[in-house]
Amino acid sequence: MGLLELLNIRSKRPEGRVEGVEKVTGSGKYAAEYEVKNMCYAVLVNSTVPSGKIQSISVDKAKEVEGVIDIITHLHKPSVPGMATEEKIKEAKFGLPIFHTDKIFFKGQPVAMVIAETLEDATFAASLVEAEYQKDSFAVDFDSEKETVALKAEGKERGNFDSWQNLPFTVDQQYNIKADVHNPMEMHATIAHWTGNDTLRLYDKNQGVNNVQKTFAKLFALPEKNIEVFSEFVGGGFGSGLRVWPHVLASVMGAKQVGRPVKLMLTRPQMFAATGYRPASWQRIKLASDPSGNLSGILHQAKNETSVYENFNDGITRVTRLIYKFPNLKTEAVNVPLNLSTPTWMRGPGDCTGVFALESAIDELSYQLKMDPVALRLKNISLEKHPDSNLPWSTHFLDECINKGAKMIGWNARKSTPATVIEGDWYIGYGMAVGMWNAGRAEAKAAIIMSKDGSLIVQTAMTDIGTGTGTGMQNIAHEITGISKNKINIELGNSALPPAPSQGGSTGLSSVSGAVYDASNQLKQKLAEYASLVNGSFKGAALENILLSDKSISLKNNSTVSVSYEELFEKNNLAEIRLEVASKPGSEREKFAFCSSAAHFCKVRVNKRTGKVKIEKLAVVADGGKIINSQAAANQMSGAAVGGIGMTLMEENQIDAKLGTLIGNDLAGYHFAVNADAPIIEVDFIHKPDPNINPSGAKGLGEVGIIGTAPAIANAIYNAIGIRMRDLPITPDKILMALSHK
Repeated sequence: MGLLELLNIRSKRPEGRVEGVEKVTGSGKYAAEYEVKNMCYAVLVNSTVPSGKIQSISVDKAKEVEGVIDIITHLHKPSVPGMATEEKIKEAKFGLPIFHTDKIFFKGQPVAMVIAETLEDATFAASLVEAEYQKDSFAVDFDSEKETVALKAEGKERGNFDSWQNLPFTVDQQYNIKADVHNPMEMHATIAHWTGNDTLRLYDKNQGVNNVQKTFAKLFALPEKNIEVFSEFVGGGFGSGLRVWPHVLASVMGAKQVGRPVKLMLTRPQMFAATGYRPASWQRIKLASDPSGNLSGILHQAKNETSVYENFNDGITRVTRLIYKFPNLKTEAVNVPLNLSTPTWMRGPGDCTGVFALESAIDELSYQLKMDPVALRLKNISLEKHPDSNLPWSTHFLDECINKGAKMIGWNARKSTPATVIEGDWYIGYGMAVGMWNAGRAEAKAAIIMSKDGSLIVQTAMTDIGTGTGTGMQNIAHEITGISKNKINIELGNSALPPAPSQGGSTGLSSVSGAVYDASNQLKQKLAEYASLVNGSFKGAALENILLSDKSISLKNNSTVSVSYEELFEKNNLAEIRLEVASKPGSEREKFAFCSSAAHFCKVRVNKRTGKVKIEKLAVVADGGKIINSQAAANQMSGAAVGGIGMTLMEENQIDAKLGTLIGNDLAGYHFAVNADAPIIEVDFIHKPDPNINPSGAKGLGEVGIIGTAPAIANAIYNAIGIRMRDLPITPDKILMALSHK
């Protein structure tokens, strides 16, 4: 079959991801790829100082460039009702009040935006904008600034802190993690088009079109229906698209100012300072157990960086309340304000950071106890109830994840004494860790439309950021209705479709699957009602007795009864059948606690001469309830684990503390894991549906694939070389330094 035929005849496309053909052929449009009539281009001008105030800004030279249409600054901008006063800016809680302040909070902060006929004109003109600053003192060094802020209680204390302080088996250590940056393949970009005085259309790279819609409805005092947001194809997000960043507002302001559609696409260096990052963190874990390995108590303290203009708490200690049945628990945390842009959620936010310290400390304790790390975890995991709320888990199979993962990695080959397995220049070691995530669900709507030929369209506003949500929706509709997948088309990523939450927090499919499930069942019942006008046997038919095929409806208990869709539509004078359904959590959330979980197992080689860490094998087993799309689910887990490899061994957002500037803020200077750094990751699932979380029984998977990866690798490194590495990333120079002092 030829390429054009593949594109034009949807019914004959190969089975796979519903958006697969569009992605591999380039016909699917990403935010910056839409063509809008009379469009112009915008380029941001960034501050060159990390703190201070704009004394003056000169745009005269820039305006002389042929093709320049206008230049937005804090002195020259259109009205934004939601930022009209200082009071409204605070109420908006938007973050950086772009072009609404003369204050400089970080180096790289946008201070002007040039709008021109071409990208080249805008880029050149932006280089000619000149700003003078009244410089102020600044702080960008997390390691030093964290000492200046005091910890505060976070969450309810459990038990008695003093009761376990003098137990003989105790770990009390500190752990540090450098900031990581999302770096999705697709750049952040927006095309803003005011289609009327009070109607706005946005093509934007984001993880939730309804969130963008609500944000601008509030900022511009408009009805939500007046704002259209398109984000059908997204080239990765990892959390960077979960909020509306200042550059999106800048593009909307620019389009308002010039009365034309404006395209603004960030450069890669700009993204380092404009679309969030996993904040740098410090943690202290103190935990203890009795001689039998029963965990007695834990103190978890955490600090993470934030910006001076916005407070971001990563929730690092949250995971400590989730996994183990500590009878005594105390958590404390604080944020450290710096002259850097605001961090944000990054895959497995908070829990990914927190579990590195927690699972490293648990591993240290296992060596003190001379107890297998697997056995120590199995002994202490709270499988019956949520340790904090005391609600029973709806389903929780982390023990099965651990046992299955141990077999996959060949855990019985692990030596309990570190640094005893050497092959040539390589130390060999095994490590493991576990991760958990609260399995959430939010209200979502979905619509299903049936045509006379039996084809279906399933719709939701939710954006599929590459997680396979669209394919999961197709699978559910196919499973419930029985109609072939090649007759089920999916439409999403458009705010005009039935509203849905953002794609993040591992709640996407868990939320929308219920709506698709219910809509599919309601379609069957509606078709039976219409069919009853053709054949009375369908009147009052029970749902489980209704069968659909690609061409007709029939009854399970009477194979001779059948009505074609063509006859059904004609008899009822129908052009199409459309049903829209809302699905949301109910009383089950008051009766049960919900979680997704995973066990990570790792085998590493550490070179004694170069310090290089080679991950020879990585196995991940997850309890994600019912797996709706097995291939996409496995991809989610392996992709997340590769992100964990980068976090553990190489990722670091470096900062020059003297200049307040980012270093290596591009894909040449910032190192992350690529194919050569990762083995073929073995993934498996428990395959047990959760009967209470939603109608499909599916639990989220996007986060738990990374939560646990870093400590599993770090624990394997300890088993290999006998030296505990408590600071991430674990780079070759650190290993060589440690080995030289061994």
